[in-house]
Amino acid sequence: MRRHLHREHHRTDRTGWLRAAVLGANDGIVSTASLVLGVAASGADHGSVVTAGLAGLVAGAMSMAAGEYVSVHSQADTEKADLAREAEELLSDPTGELRELTAIYVKRGLKPALARQVAAELMSHDALGAHARDELGIATHRQAAPLQAAATSAASFAVGALLPLVVAMLTRGNILLIVTAAMSIVFLAILGGLAAQAGGAGRRRGAWRVASWGAIAMLATAGVGRLFGTVV
Repeated sequence: MRRHLHREHHRTDRTGWLRAAVLGANDGIVSTASLVLGVAASGADHGSVVTAGLAGLVAGAMSMAAGEYVSVHSQADTEKADLAREAEELLSDPTGELRELTAIYVKRGLKPALARQVAAELMSHDALGAHARDELGIATHRQAAPLQAAATSAASFAVGALLPLVVAMLTRGNILLIVTAAMSIVFLAILGGLAAQAGGAGRRRGAWRVASWGAIAMLATAGVGRLFGTVV
């Protein structure tokens, strides 16, 4: 008889890159579109609008990369320090570490004898991995990757920023504000829907959430440009 293996597909392994990609693309669309609208609303000429948008793309991508790298690197440093300390404790007091892991499994519902057996088996196989996962909450196969996060954020920001920037480049005159704003909201809605679908959530709600906040940001920036009549 042929056995069919039950395979489960979970989405939690996507959270790292999905977060960085969505955040970068969303920021790219919102910040660049807002900058373009603010400068256009101030009465600047088309060349100044495009130049401001291009400068915003480069500056934003570099800022996203630097910020993500520093943030994730700090997380990675913390994880490494915790793992190093745990490795030292395993060498200096293996019995105490066995009791500690046993207590964790007892709290999760195992009987003391079984909890100790499980802890001993896991520690004999990979003591540091067991403590990293169950005591520290660190999944070694999903540890922080600063360079990957920085590259993902910068690339996704640049891609997102290009969308409203290209629209602004191709649009002139009084309709630039309306066309850029409308297309940017469409881009944000598509991004929100795709991100929600990738994460297993409802596309309509994700699209509405991202598009509505983006529209508020663009409206506010355009209002500042119109109110002060200066390049912001």
